[in-house]
Amino acid sequence: MRVAIVTRNARVYYIASKVLKEYRIPFYSLRLDEKIPFDVEVVLTSEEDYDKVNFPVKIIVKNENFIDELLARLEGRKKFRKVFIAIDPGERPGVAVVGDNRIVEVYHLKSPKDVDVILELLEKYPKAKIKIGHGAKRHRILMLKALARVLGDDYPVILVNERGTTPKVGGVEGSQVQDIVASINIALREGREVKIGELIYTNEPTKKEIEHIKSRSRIMSGGRITISSELAREVAKGNLTLEEAIEIHQRRCKDDFRKKGRD
Repeated sequence: MRVAIVTRNARVYYIASKVLKEYRIPFYSLRLDEKIPFDVEVVLTSEEDYDKVNFPVKIIVKNENFIDELLARLEGRKKFRKVFIAIDPGERPGVAVVGDNRIVEVYHLKSPKDVDVILELLEKYPKAKIKIGHGAKRHRILMLKALARVLGDDYPVILVNERGTTPKVGGVEGSQVQDIVASINIALREGREVKIGELIYTNEPTKKEIEHIKSRSRIMSGGRITISSELAREVAKGNLTLEEAIEIHQRRCKDDFRKKGRD
């Protein structure tokens, strides 16, 4: 059989058994107190049951992504030779993990500052290198600054020309698919290695850039407000997201209103 599912967690059992059946991998279903057969090589279990399972090779199942680690174990290949964590920068970045030119995991992040997933992937794949598209400059800088706070300015990333990486996709979820496919294409392209610090310090934004961001703030707020040039400058330099700048503007307006009321 080679694989056994050992857990009391019904959700984990459902995910593990479903994926194993899809990959046509036979498996044992065992209780925690049952003896693990001699032909088992890998045990799948839940996070809460992990320490209760007495077996040398165990994989925690959180979602369907466990299959890659399992296949690597069964193939006798514990690590990929080359792993890239590729990022398509934007308001909601697409992220793809590609190992030996094979898609391993994909994600669609909530914002450029949502880098916890990237950091978790770096822990999961210690030798992985980050690739990032050269477009969406403002969002790219915002994301790299968030990463630099943890990884440092000297951390190397590979900057990739992302021209032509984003396909045209129709449908409601089209933008999500586009971002993810673009990140996969970025992972498969060559680029130049640079330090994060070289990419996050930018020139003073132009008047045109600032006016564009102020215009975007009007659109995003439904025409209710326009952020100040000062806040637009911070957005342009990658120090704030546009959403954060709008919140700060609204907070300042409320504070000013309260002060006038007291006066």
